[in-house]
Amino acid sequence: MLVAILVTGFFLTAALSLPIGVGLGLTGLAVLHFAVGGATDLAMISVWNIFTDFTLSAVPLFIFMGEIMLRSGVSSKLYSAIAPVFARMPGKLLHTNIVVCTIFGSVSGASTSTAAAIGSVAYPELVNRGYDPKTVVGTLAAGGTIGLLIPPSLALLIYGATQQVSIGKLFMAGIIPGILLTLIMMAFIVFNTLRHPSTVPEEETRYTIREIITALVRIWPLGGLVMAVLGTIYLGLATPTEAAGLGVVGAAVLGYAWGTLTWKSLWDAFSHGTLVFVAIGTVMLGAIILAQSISLLGVPFQLLSWVKTLGLSPIAILIAVSIIYLVLGCFFDGISLMLMTLPVVFPVMVGVGFDPVWLGIVITILIEIGMITPPVGMNLFVLTGISEGKVTLMQAAMASLPYWLLLLGTIALLTAFPQIVLFLPGLAYQ
Repeated sequence: MLVAILVTGFFLTAALSLPIGVGLGLTGLAVLHFAVGGATDLAMISVWNIFTDFTLSAVPLFIFMGEIMLRSGVSSKLYSAIAPVFARMPGKLLHTNIVVCTIFGSVSGASTSTAAAIGSVAYPELVNRGYDPKTVVGTLAAGGTIGLLIPPSLALLIYGATQQVSIGKLFMAGIIPGILLTLIMMAFIVFNTLRHPSTVPEEETRYTIREIITALVRIWPLGGLVMAVLGTIYLGLATPTEAAGLGVVGAAVLGYAWGTLTWKSLWDAFSHGTLVFVAIGTVMLGAIILAQSISLLGVPFQLLSWVKTLGLSPIAILIAVSIIYLVLGCFFDGISLMLMTLPVVFPVMVGVGFDPVWLGIVITILIEIGMITPPVGMNLFVLTGISEGKVTLMQAAMASLPYWLLLLGTIALLTAFPQIVLFLPGLAYQ
């Protein structure tokens, strides 16, 4: 009966174009009613327990902080300050796209917001300088994915809140993989530029060391905001929710004093941030109801028992799960995909021996890959829109393909050397 209800629910959700959260919730209620003896009241209890969790309240606050930064013009100042650093490297300003996306991701916490903020500044600037438009879009789409990994990451925050994993450990675990991915992508840009010099224009402005240092010094307020938010969490001075509240206040002050934030743009940030959280919250609500119904039927335990009878190694199970995420990533956005799959994937993967903190980073990278995978790759849609149709969706996807492979290769690297993820959490929480 369970399989029939799930298949029917997912089919109707797709056929009727229902919001994913609504479809998941109705399917979960149907399972509770028909397969668990009418225990639909348990769904309400689960939803109440999760949505009244103090940790989860950090999610809308971090979204609000990112929206404020997006509308305050800080991304433009950041890009202008970082650009001179890479003017003499092979690839030149293409490196700036990756690095600025990484830095901005540390205050926005969201992949699409990072791609939109930096893309709106970088794309017209680089194309006017003579850079290949497809290559520019590829680097921006790839750089934007790091926004889901660099703390304060919404993906890690939601993962920790729903699976009862330490947010502080997850944030610390994302730092080294985030920096590593940045360096890997930059190394590829150097390699690709040496192979295809025509993607980068010959003429570039030369900067002195003094000019570079002066430009970097000007962005110290942004560094101060990052340290205020993340430092208070890492030092144990504030919970993620308290740090997020501090970040909102700091972002507003920074936006007024250093950026171009106005009362109107502040209200726009609040309004759009509310809509973003409602969208995420709806998916979360539906996923919680479905997870509760599946859990009551003992599906995760049965699945884990079945997996163990197959005699598969943990690595084989990881490969199978990764393939599932890659396929589903073609059709669902990252947060929705994570919320849909965690009720089954988390207990199975932890049950076969994977560390929950390490698993959070790997799943985040897997859903990052979906952000640059058509037909639902959100970063690709954002950037093709910014290019005003000059770069098509398929051209953007092909330009992002090397970075897609690099993200996949990074998962293999983290699997071979899990301490890359676990070193900092282990150091701080020993």
